[in-house]
Amino acid sequence: MSLDADAIVDRRRMRRKLTFWRVAAVVIAILAVAGVAVVLAPNRVTAGGAYIARVKISGLIRGNQDRDEALERLSRSGAKAVIVHVDSPGGTTAGSQQLFDALRVLQAKKPMVVVVDGLAASGAYIAAISADHIIAEDTSLVGSIGVLFQFPNFTGVLKTVGIQVEEIKSSPLKAAPNGFEPTSPEARAAINAIVVDSYAWFKGLVKDRRKMDDSQLAAVSDGRVFTGRQGVGLKLVDELGNEKTALAWLAKEKNIPAITPVRDYSLQPRFSEFSFLHIAAWTFQAMGLSSAAQRIEDWSAVQAAERLNLDGLLALWHPSSAD
Repeated sequence: MSLDADAIVDRRRMRRKLTFWRVAAVVIAILAVAGVAVVLAPNRVTAGGAYIARVKISGLIRGNQDRDEALERLSRSGAKAVIVHVDSPGGTTAGSQQLFDALRVLQAKKPMVVVVDGLAASGAYIAAISADHIIAEDTSLVGSIGVLFQFPNFTGVLKTVGIQVEEIKSSPLKAAPNGFEPTSPEARAAINAIVVDSYAWFKGLVKDRRKMDDSQLAAVSDGRVFTGRQGVGLKLVDELGNEKTALAWLAKEKNIPAITPVRDYSLQPRFSEFSFLHIAAWTFQAMGLSSAAQRIEDWSAVQAAERLNLDGLLALWHPSSAD
C-alpha cells in the first residue's frame, strides 16, 4: 500500500472517530440539560418540611385523566394546603365537570383556596367554585354562567361550488346538525334541549356552592362576566386580593402559618415535561434569563391551544361573541 493510500485510510479513521465523539458529546449534553431541568423544574414538589402546594389551571379546559390523577396524588401528599390559581376562559362542559369533581375530592382532604389571576369564566368558574373560598383581583373577570353548542354550516359554500353531500341514516336526528344541510327545526330543538338541561345543571351548581337564592342567581346567570369588585357583591367572589391574601386566609381560618413555603405542583404527567421547549425554558431560567424562558413557555401554550380541538357542548367565554 502506498504512502498516499495509508494517509487516506488514516484520515477516514480519524473522521469516523471525530464523528463518534461529536455525536457522543451532543447526547451527553442533552442528558445533562435534561438532568438539570429535572432538578431545577419549579413544578415538582419535593419532600422536606411543611409546605403549601400551588396548582395552576390555565388555558382551555377539557377532559384530562393525567390532570385528575395528579390532583388525586396531591390529595395524598404531605401538603398542608392548596392554593389553586385560575386563569382560563373555560372549555368543554364535561371536562370542566371532571376538573370540578377532582378538585372537590382534593378539597375534602386539604384546605383549599382559589385565586383568580385574570379570568375564571364559564367552565373555569365551575372549577373555581370547587373551593369554599374564592379570591380575585379587582379587575379579574369571573362568571359567564352559561353553555353553548356551536356548529358550522357550509350549505351556502357547497351550493356555490356545486357540491351536494348525500347520506343515508337510520333516523332524521342521527348526526344532526351536520353542517352540510340546513338545520331542521327538530334538530335545533333537540340541541336546544341539551343546552337548556346543561344550563340548569350549571346554575344549580352555582346556587348550591355559592349559597345563593333564586334572585341572586338570576342576577349573575345571564352569561355576562363581572369584575372581581362586582363579583364580591354578587357572591361570585369572597374576597379581593392575591396569593398573599390566600395565605392570610389559610392562616386565619385553617391555622396554617402564613410563613409556610408555597411550592408549585405540576398537573402534567412527569415524562411530558421532557419536551424541547420545557428543557429550553428551564435552561434559560437556570441561566437567569427569565424573560426568554417566559417567551418560550408562552409560545408553547399558544401552540397547544391552536392544536386543541373542542368538540360538543362548551362552557366557554367568547369575548367577541355572545355566550
